[in-house]
Amino acid sequence: MLTTSNICLLNFLYGYKVKYSTAIQILVIEGLTVAEKHLIWDLPLRIFHWSFAFTILASWYTAEHKDDYIELHMQLGFVALALIIFRIIWGIIGPKHARFSQFIPSPKTLIVYLTKSNNENFAPGHNPLGALMVILMIMLISTQAISGLFITDDVFSSGPYYGSLASELEKVMSFLHHNTFDFMIGAIALHLAAVAYYWQVKKQNLVKPMITGRKSAEQVKATDAIPHSKLILASIVAVCCVGFVYWLVVVNAPVLEEFYY
Repeated sequence: MLTTSNICLLNFLYGYKVKYSTAIQILVIEGLTVAEKHLIWDLPLRIFHWSFAFTILASWYTAEHKDDYIELHMQLGFVALALIIFRIIWGIIGPKHARFSQFIPSPKTLIVYLTKSNNENFAPGHNPLGALMVILMIMLISTQAISGLFITDDVFSSGPYYGSLASELEKVMSFLHHNTFDFMIGAIALHLAAVAYYWQVKKQNLVKPMITGRKSAEQVKATDAIPHSKLILASIVAVCCVGFVYWLVVVNAPVLEEFYY
């Protein structure tokens, strides 16, 4: 027979069970939310990013030791050119966060970003300052790679199009090639400083997402995620870029007559 005290005890135990179960469910849901990751950076873009960084570093090293690595330096220039062409095409047809139309900021957007105090989650992909750095690096590397096609070191080797321009234009190309790299070093230093600032001050790790491609649910919304990396399309574009650069520097390069006296 249930007494009043027994009924009170059962109600207490049932209420405790319900509250305990609800609390567990909340913790599980919150844990899943924190642990959930969304794909933001596609694999081809990540491969481009790190290949780009390696190519710049290797180009600098081979330029500093050009007596031993001048041929490799030239080949790295061709690789850089192919990478730039791929990035430009990928910026048009790639996933949304790789597209220029999605991240190149307007003046108004840039001002809002610079004046907003809480801009940690301003953009799921490139923030406005990062977007400007992308454009700057593409312009600098394009200038460096293209100008290298038209110059010579007067000792070991020449670019495949050396001698095809007027001498004054070749001097311009030589000036650009030998001075643009200083601006590249400055841009790279600024980029690394920004990464360090976000890591130490804003507590945002910008490097890890560029390796894994994913950001946490705290940083981005599920609607910001991309469904896949468009690997088949990227492979086709990459093959076309390599083929075009090969045609440009080998097949189409003018054969200049050499005169010996």
